[in-house]
Amino acid sequence: MEFRPCIDIHNGKVKQIVGGSLLDKGDLAKENFISSMNAAYYASFYERKKLKGGHVIMLNGRESIYYEKTKCQALEALRAYPKGLQAGGGIQRENAGEFLDAGASHVIVTSYIFSGSELHYGHLEDMKREVGKEQLVLDLSCRKKDGQYYIVTDRWKNFTNIILSHQLLKELDSYCDEYLIHGVDVEGKKQGMEEELIKMLGEHRGNSITYAGGVSSYSDITLLKKLGRNKIHVTIGSALDLFGGSLEMDKVLSCI
Repeated sequence: MEFRPCIDIHNGKVKQIVGGSLLDKGDLAKENFISSMNAAYYASFYERKKLKGGHVIMLNGRESIYYEKTKCQALEALRAYPKGLQAGGGIQRENAGEFLDAGASHVIVTSYIFSGSELHYGHLEDMKREVGKEQLVLDLSCRKKDGQYYIVTDRWKNFTNIILSHQLLKELDSYCDEYLIHGVDVEGKKQGMEEELIKMLGEHRGNSITYAGGVSSYSDITLLKKLGRNKIHVTIGSALDLFGGSLEMDKVLSCI
């Protein structure tokens, strides 16, 4: 189990938002925290802490008037910590190389590989050929519906027809190096984790998985470690003191 740091960028600023609250229209979101520091500051901080495998996520779509500011922040963070961070948010075959060239260790892909609520294997193959399995992370963030966890896309607003399962993870292992999975219904709410989801992910014997969503106490970290069989990595946003929360970074690291 490892701690994976995060840098979420919205409207050109480092923020923590409530999962699922992001709207393209008006570039609005329910905000938990807005930082006065830029993304490169956090990247340098993570480098000093020797924390690798974190993710820089651009939360504005490419049609947004804020996209270039958000992208600039992301690129500066990647350059500040070469090969220490992963880049995500609107990544496609055509632009993946730009972020890798800027210093990303991996690119994170989600909506690009889904089409009409189905998994688009042609796009998945394209990404694998473009960047290589070893530099590709698949974001399989999900929401619960009818007792199952369905992968969601497009700012987590749209349900796909794809259920997150052991079979799916095993199938996708050959395409990517890691998975990033948010429990969207609890993301940013600091009200507890998706324990059932974590337990299922802990049974996977393939690629590494990073879980995000609802971690709000040190006991949550201990529980995640137990349910995830000490294999599931964790990222913490709004609950961390770095982003206005109550959990102290050094104490969190001591719990891992």
